[in-house]
Amino acid sequence: MTGPENYPAPETGVPVKEPTVDLDIFPPEQHSRLTVLLRLLLIIPQAIVVWFLGLAAIVVVICGWFGALVLGRLPDWCTEFLRGYFSYTTRVYGYGMLLVDAYPPFAWNPADYPVRVLFHPPTELNRLAVLFRLILAIPILIFASWLTTGWTVIAFFIWLIVLITGRMPQPVFEATAAVIRTQLRTSAYAYLLTPTYLKGPFGDGTQPTDPVLAAAQPPAASPTRPLWVSQGGKILLIVILVLGILASIGQSVAQPSYDDTDTVDTSQAD
Repeated sequence: MTGPENYPAPETGVPVKEPTVDLDIFPPEQHSRLTVLLRLLLIIPQAIVVWFLGLAAIVVVICGWFGALVLGRLPDWCTEFLRGYFSYTTRVYGYGMLLVDAYPPFAWNPADYPVRVLFHPPTELNRLAVLFRLILAIPILIFASWLTTGWTVIAFFIWLIVLITGRMPQPVFEATAAVIRTQLRTSAYAYLLTPTYLKGPFGDGTQPTDPVLAAAQPPAASPTRPLWVSQGGKILLIVILVLGILASIGQSVAQPSYDDTDTVDTSQAD
């Protein structure tokens, strides 16, 4: 299995020009077909934990929002909790979306799990951007929801492919990793963990095929850092996005119809 030991250790405490959130995913060479078959059932306990943690995260970020308005930065205790929360949920998503085979532990900071989230050192936040953070985040929250919804539409087919072959095709891995990273970076911005707006929703480009250009690239920190997305992966991402938009439109159109039907039924009953 490709693991963290095959890549350099993540750097910590290093200031960067555009602080953002990075994601390392180390996929297995072969998936266990049994755990893939039962994946939806196995993920239920973790989904319950994530739901309760999400409620706590909402309370924490509200407190953090007031603190950031006063201090110009997110209070340390808010930062620590929200980082732990998003690291936890990303590990669960990585498992649920079939990127890894190892079951996510019920632990805040597990060692050597094949999904890890890397946060930049805490930075000062623009108070005006903090004040309007929810409004500023709306476009990327919608965009991220389209990607997540679109991936859900094709999830059965991805599950079937991995179940039959025991492997996730590389373009599917790239597109799925991009969806998770987009969701992570969007949430990190909305929850004040980073001042950097969403970047790289379609990956970090295409891996150079020219030997000279490839040799000039710094060594990869993980299979997803940088997140090279092939042409097939980009096409799949576009398909996922389009499906997500269509599903959202369909849901919006169908909802008024249900409401009208309920109104008619109620009137007839009266």
